[in-house]
Amino acid sequence: MSAPRYRVAVRAEATLGEGPTWDPAAGHLLWLDILGSRIHTYDPSTGRRTVRRTDQHVGAAKPRAGGGLVLNLRDGVALLDPDGTLRWLHREPVPGRRANDAAVAPDGSLWAGTMRYDEAPGGGTLRRFGPDGSAETVLGEVTVSNGTGWSPDGRLMYYIDSPTRRVDVFDHADGRIRGRRTLTEIEEGAGFPDGLTVDADGCVWVALWDGAAVRRYTPGGVLDRELALPTPRVTACAFGGPDLTDLYVTTARVGLDAPHPTAGALLVFPGAGKGLPQPPFAG
Repeated sequence: MSAPRYRVAVRAEATLGEGPTWDPAAGHLLWLDILGSRIHTYDPSTGRRTVRRTDQHVGAAKPRAGGGLVLNLRDGVALLDPDGTLRWLHREPVPGRRANDAAVAPDGSLWAGTMRYDEAPGGGTLRRFGPDGSAETVLGEVTVSNGTGWSPDGRLMYYIDSPTRRVDVFDHADGRIRGRRTLTEIEEGAGFPDGLTVDADGCVWVALWDGAAVRRYTPGGVLDRELALPTPRVTACAFGGPDLTDLYVTTARVGLDAPHPTAGALLVFPGAGKGLPQPPFAG
């Protein structure tokens, strides 16, 4: 089978595009510009787009069960209500630290990552937030907390701390993880693993920062597909569309001296696979 070709879904110049997430209730894709402090939406059926600016750098935006969004912001986790009201769920500012990627677990909790602006080793965390605002550090002393996702049965959790070059896997049950081991390691010269998504077959799709590609790995860690892109800073990927068969990919312009025209755009590979429905945040 020939590999699908990418299309430009939204021609944008995001500084640090990130966090694509399909919102089935709204029928649109959410995505972000972290350093531009913007939350974007894109409706592929109509082409309609919206942009909302936040007061802080925003690492992730995920749908909530009761409507609105949960946001991973520089100073903590906040709730954006359907009427536009923003309120803190858990505020804990740390000088020099910002929010990064986040994901919603099968139980509806938010697993939110942080990192230092200077990317100092061990300066970030992965924390689990309950709908009541309770917070628990799941992993401490990470450097660039990035992609997080779960297997179709919820028994495995995949995680990326980008400078390690690894995609790690844990056993997961009742909101706890254990048994950390390596699913795969990205070889030198192929970029750094960034965001990830898990498909209906249990395979893990990994965006490669400075690798100009998205790769798919089997549950056994075998590389079985690679989708090439024309811009190097590929940040994250997620399946979207009503049938979850289109793979959306975010990209970045930050740090590029002569960016390709697609740098910072939202790209899509139509019919690339079959995604999993993502649970909303329970709060």
